[in-house]
Amino acid sequence: MTRQTTPSGPSRSEAPRNSRELILGRIRSALGDAAAVAEQPLPRDYLTAHVPTDDPAALLDLLHHNLADYRALVHRCHEDELPRRIAGLLIDRGSRTVVVPAGLPPGWLAEAEAGGVELLPDDGTLTAARLDAVDSVLTGCALAVAETGTIVLDAGPGQGRRLLSLVPDHHVCVVRAPEQVVASVPLALPRLDPVRPQTWISGPSATSDIELDRVEGVHGPRTLEVLLVTDSADVTRA
Repeated sequence: MTRQTTPSGPSRSEAPRNSRELILGRIRSALGDAAAVAEQPLPRDYLTAHVPTDDPAALLDLLHHNLADYRALVHRCHEDELPRRIAGLLIDRGSRTVVVPAGLPPGWLAEAEAGGVELLPDDGTLTAARLDAVDSVLTGCALAVAETGTIVLDAGPGQGRRLLSLVPDHHVCVVRAPEQVVASVPLALPRLDPVRPQTWISGPSATSDIELDRVEGVHGPRTLEVLLVTDSADVTRA
């Protein structure tokens, strides 16, 4: 009489159902009964900025330089000059309409409106098609990063929906210095709410094909103008 034996190992019903289970099963088998390694805190001793953070004037100069390096048009002015400078930018460009996000300080566009520019308050009904026909949009920002020349919008007061800063061809953005200027991305992140919709802008929209031919305005504004505003009259104007 021949005795039959059953092969060792899992039964057909216990076989892995997919590649994931197969791989994980092999890992478990290789690890055996090794004790779990206690979680250790990761070292956080890296630099959070590569420039001095205690010199607001130097940070503003660095932000200006890096914004311009990304082909943004950068202007500096005093707080009292802001309405006049905004009006000048819009009128010189020939803008007839400008989108106004909710919460934008009303005085910012007073002189532009007096100069004949039509203000279009965003009440949530401006569609992408309507915004595509608008000449300009004016926004504030959440903050700006000096080391990277980046402006961050988070849909807060005066910034509006992401759609507003992505569809119109001309975006004018106001950055208040020094309170909205930070040195680096690691210093920016703790100041931002991670649940808010964020838009990180480094220069006007641009892309390059395989031949490195640069095309601007493909997926955002073709022209980005940034007003760096201080509360001191002793600023360098550009």
